[in-house]
Amino acid sequence: QVQVVESGGGLVQPGRSLRLSCTASGSSFGSYDMAWYRQAPGKQREFVARITRLHSANVADSAKGRFAISRDNAKNTVYLQMNSLKPEDTAVYYCNVEPPGLYHYWGRGTQVTVSS
Repeated sequence: QVQVVESGGGLVQPGRSLRLSCTASGSSFGSYDMAWYRQAPGKQREFVARITRLHSANVADSAKGRFAISRDNAKNTVYLQMNSLKPEDTAVYYCNVEPPGLYHYWGRGTQVTVSS
């Protein structure tokens, strides 16, 4: 029911930055935890960052110090600021909407390619 759309991916050179956006439909955005995951070719989907409904954020060790997650409830949007990008960051980045309960909503992903 909740529609999730990621945007902002693209091809960038190592060391550059990207900011991903994820918008979710509905009127209860502020009650949801929001998270970013990524999946590289041949690998399992892995956690990248989460920001809770209380604006508490955590970032995976692989992105610690480089990535930051934030949210703008007025825009129903969560952001992933990615700095100092590395080739290892290449993946499809997925937004996960986590309302109360067990049912989560996934976007279709946005491709991030970090290459020279």
